[in-house]
Amino acid sequence: MGLAEGFRGVGVGEMAPAQPNSGLFVGLNKGHIVTKRELAPRPSSRKGKTSKRVHFVKNLIREVAGFAPYEKRITELLKVGKDKRALKVAKRKLGTHKRAKKKREEMANVLRKMRSAGVSDKKK
Repeated sequence: MGLAEGFRGVGVGEMAPAQPNSGLFVGLNKGHIVTKRELAPRPSSRKGKTSKRVHFVKNLIREVAGFAPYEKRITELLKVGKDKRALKVAKRKLGTHKRAKKKREEMANVLRKMRSAGVSDKKK
């Protein structure tokens, strides 16, 4: 048992797999046997996900309008391997660390797609 493991050998923060109740009133799996109901997903679990239409519209706008100057600067910094500086630029423009990390990741994905598109063009 490691330092981070709890009382029964289960790591801190993780739970043992839930076993069905045995129908007995003593023991580890004590309790009445019940069938688990299948519940519909709650609307709140969809929060933050974009619909197909919104995704399409955002991509269309990005294609027409291109990138903002600060986004171009971030991509340039990422090209030369200055990830931390790119994060600082993004944070300065966007306000929060979380938004900046998301933007840096987005711009890195754009670069990755551009590189893969360039490689596939050269092969043809």
